[in-house]
Amino acid sequence: SMVMFAQYMQKVSFEKAAKMVDDVTDLAKECTTFFLAEICQEEGLTGITECCAKDDSERNECFLSHKNVTQGFIHPFKNPELEKACSDYADNQNSLVGYFIYEISRRHPFLYAPTILFTAYNYEKMMNNCCSAKNNPNFNLTECFVKQAPVVMKPVKEDCSLQEHTCEIQKKFGERTLKALTLAFFSQKFPKAEFDTMMKITMDIVEIHEKCCQGDMLACMHDRAEFTSYVCSHQDAISSKIQNCCEKPVLERIKCIFMSENDDKPTGLSPQVRQFIEDQDVCKHFEEEKDVYLARFLYEYSRRHPEFSVLMLSRIGRGYHGLLEKCCKTGSPQECYGTGEEELRKHIQESIAVLKTNCEQYKELGDYAFQNELLLRYTKKMPQLPSKELIQFTKQMVAVASRCCQLSDDKQMLCSDGYLDLVVGEICRRQGTDPINQNVCHCCDESYALRTSCIASLNVDEKYVPIPLTPSLFTFDEGLCTTEEYKLQEKKQNLLINLIKHKLHITKEQLDSITTAFTTFREKCCKVDNHNACFAEEGPNLITQGKAILGE
Repeated sequence: SMVMFAQYMQKVSFEKAAKMVDDVTDLAKECTTFFLAEICQEEGLTGITECCAKDDSERNECFLSHKNVTQGFIHPFKNPELEKACSDYADNQNSLVGYFIYEISRRHPFLYAPTILFTAYNYEKMMNNCCSAKNNPNFNLTECFVKQAPVVMKPVKEDCSLQEHTCEIQKKFGERTLKALTLAFFSQKFPKAEFDTMMKITMDIVEIHEKCCQGDMLACMHDRAEFTSYVCSHQDAISSKIQNCCEKPVLERIKCIFMSENDDKPTGLSPQVRQFIEDQDVCKHFEEEKDVYLARFLYEYSRRHPEFSVLMLSRIGRGYHGLLEKCCKTGSPQECYGTGEEELRKHIQESIAVLKTNCEQYKELGDYAFQNELLLRYTKKMPQLPSKELIQFTKQMVAVASRCCQLSDDKQMLCSDGYLDLVVGEICRRQGTDPINQNVCHCCDESYALRTSCIASLNVDEKYVPIPLTPSLFTFDEGLCTTEEYKLQEKKQNLLINLIKHKLHITKEQLDSITTAFTTFREKCCKVDNHNACFAEEGPNLITQGKAILGE
């Protein structure tokens, strides 16, 4: 109840929310009507008159429409003083955990309630672990919280990112795209399930996403429970790998099912799907059944290829659709299909080759140097982005390489495409709220299946007006002599970004020469007693040297 009150009434005080929780603990179990009625009869709440004036059928929709995720709508969370937090926990742990749930919920009004409750459970464990040991003279309370807090908040960040990503796909690219992605995903996971069963699973999941993305948490939780009930009661027909999930508490089942291992392929499953090209009636099936026929192709192809990412399968499905649209208009469609097969093989080989090249480069360079290589690429593609965002996005890409390149070949594409898709989703949401450039806009809006590869293949933004190379562009100061490596690396990356923004067509040789000159300059000034005086004197010389290297 606390989760829902805080999500529906984001600016209500904790005391008001707690009172309403007490009032509806029994009634809220029965119906949304009671839950909203409690909000409407509470005195002193602002901004609810419009919704409370509506009848039951429209009231919930009204409240959902008022949920707000705008940054700054709720003031940033202030971490409590640690000693006081431990004191409050000792005095009334239920109240403190309730307050934590309240603060998380009102800042994430669309987040699935079990994620918040799971986070609250881990928050309580952290409070108990850290606070119980604080009187030990050898124990560092601050260090305990600094180490454990990120782990506690990790599910919120991950689930928020994934939910935002999924809801954006549904809103921007429509139900058809979400159906294709869902069908491909579960066809890989449940290859023994029949096509009709897979279509039911797909439709159920798409409907769940619709409810959850609207922020209707009661309907969302209800539909998720219904879905897991169906899957768990039909395990024999669906998968042999989900028994463990079905034995978990109801609220934990669906995430477990999503994360479960792919089932084994059925015995006798042919390695190819030749019938979708060799059958004499392909065009007839396509004309008469269209969406169902395309869905069957995607189902059959996906269950045979667990090594391909959902994005790759989506592109293959899209390509097959385009192939039929083209070939079925010709006099000899079967001859036409052959060109499509060759294009498909070429696309798959190219995708694998790009992935292999990037992984080899990452393994050779390591995190920092590989990020610099990515900064070189992406600053040229998106020079309008501030340094902070370029560093943030490329750092996330390095994390993808770190996670995925160590895996076996059959797992790399699944891993890298999945996580890169989330990063690209962030870039595209940034493009949507604060446009970057027309090239990024085209990639983000044209096709979901192609947007990651589209952005990866972007070249220099030729419409960008380079920034002038002046002393004010570079900050040469004491910070360049820091012994804290990560601070020094970020400072050097800021300088690198500004240099690229000045000269988008900078060559590798020019960059290497300027890097060598900068290293000599930095080492010289960091050896003398007065670092800043040296930087002030030598900085203009470095810029002059840089201009000469760039031919200016």
